[in-house]
Amino acid sequence: MWGKNKLKEILEESKLAVGSCIYSNSPALVELMGYCGLDFCRIDNEHSWRKDESAENMVRAAVISGIIPLLRVDHDKDVIRKALEIGAGGLIIPHINTPEEVEAVVRAAKFPPKGDRGIGSLSFSGRWGTMKAADYIMWSDEEQLVGVMIEDIRAMDRIDEIVAVEGLDFVLFGPSDFSVSIGRPGEGSHPKVMEALGETIKAADRQGKWVCKGVSYPWVENARKFVEMGCHMIEMGHDATILRTIWSTKGEEIRKLR
Repeated sequence: MWGKNKLKEILEESKLAVGSCIYSNSPALVELMGYCGLDFCRIDNEHSWRKDESAENMVRAAVISGIIPLLRVDHDKDVIRKALEIGAGGLIIPHINTPEEVEAVVRAAKFPPKGDRGIGSLSFSGRWGTMKAADYIMWSDEEQLVGVMIEDIRAMDRIDEIVAVEGLDFVLFGPSDFSVSIGRPGEGSHPKVMEALGETIKAADRQGKWVCKGVSYPWVENARKFVEMGCHMIEMGHDATILRTIWSTKGEEIRKLR
């Protein structure tokens, strides 16, 4: 964990990063993702209620199995600081619509002079104070990634400015909320949504940033089109949706055996 960020190295080598998302509170599933060879796991803290030690336990599980944990947390400087202190390999902040909001996220995530985060090395990511403060600051600023979500039509007015913010590493495009923002809820593949994704990828490429996109079943077929569009990170479903898909479709197929 305290060396180079494996996910960052994969992206810097222009390789495709593949991960998944977990909505449950199971450290065992996080470990399993790592042992299966996935590169990252998004641990959701926006729609899942995880305000206790469970997030830290899941991060530890990721470290054990060698997968990079990305924590999606609210846009709150104290929450951002804590997510980094408990060992997040990267942050994902939802509902970002302006470069000023990105700048605030970066300030909360980075130590001075890049930001205004307070140091708390008595933490898992700080190895409980056994690292020199200067080493911890340098490692955190360089290796813990900062990402934001593009999921609103309002963000497209300033998408180039958003992705250009120094200190931002990647964006996760959210089609579900984007479809709501254009008045077409549930239509994540609507042409206006796909157009916005394409614009986001082009803007990110111009600024040397990375784009992550989630895919639903059939995972490989859906991933192919987004990789061809230029996405750098593919998030393959969620633990709940993957199990739901398998249980609902394969269970019915087994019933038909008799």
